[in-house]
Amino acid sequence: MSNCAQVRAELQHWRDLMSDRTKIALIFAAPAVLLALLYAWGLTISVPVLGRGYVVQIELPAGGARLDLPDVLGPEDAARPLVVIDAGHGGPDPGASGGNYREKELVLGLARALRDELLAQGGIRVAMTRDDDTFVVLAERVAIARELNADLFVSIHADSAGDQDEVSGASIYRLSEDASSEAAARFAERENEADILNGLDLSGQDAAVNAILVELSQRRTSEASDEFAELIMREGEGVLLFHPQARRAASLAVLRAPDMPSILFEAGFISNPLEARRLASREGREAFAQVMARAIRVHFARASQGE
Repeated sequence: MSNCAQVRAELQHWRDLMSDRTKIALIFAAPAVLLALLYAWGLTISVPVLGRGYVVQIELPAGGARLDLPDVLGPEDAARPLVVIDAGHGGPDPGASGGNYREKELVLGLARALRDELLAQGGIRVAMTRDDDTFVVLAERVAIARELNADLFVSIHADSAGDQDEVSGASIYRLSEDASSEAAARFAERENEADILNGLDLSGQDAAVNAILVELSQRRTSEASDEFAELIMREGEGVLLFHPQARRAASLAVLRAPDMPSILFEAGFISNPLEARRLASREGREAFAQVMARAIRVHFARASQGE
């Protein structure tokens, strides 16, 4: 190939490249140019609702505002043990869903059934973080229980396995050991100035001493939570369906109180049509409530013997 022919080939190659780049640039620039022209002509385009409809706005309580504490039901004797039942999600937060069921409604039915069972048997005081379709901030759920000096915190949820509609069984979560130590350290740092922990006034104490006290309290609380989970498994054997890995530990916000045994009970899989239907039925709610009530009573009986 002569030098002239080579030069012409190189020029053509660059023309082709520039042509492709120009086309690409025009593709990206076209929408902006179109919008600019429409704006210049005074025209507007309606933005479709799709997308914006998935944004949920939730009004959070003002900082420092007092908690709206629920009623404590049952015996008027304040010495009686108090259980705070927490129905997960609520309001604009529906939780998981499957078929015609939504988690927030299903777990509220279970929570009410447990409350009614405990009150019917007597001797135990009960409060609920929510008794209707309202939204309660995660931190407030635990704060309500601590403000009421609850002896036990039970949070009720329903699981989901997405498209795997054959997965079933309840699970019980307690706070993991790593999360327990971390939560204790944060609590000690945050509440160091003024707080009551298991009847001990932490105000005015040495920060290092407080940290040790909180760590010890968190350790005892975690052990009590684990024992309560064992009781649920024992009392529910042959009555409730448990997942093969039913006992679990996780870093969940509602389990981090250092002075109150707490568990999160995943009642089953809402993504499983048969299980969701059972949990939403009167029979399913009653079976759950009876098992949990028995476990709670044994838990408090053991606690009173240890005092």
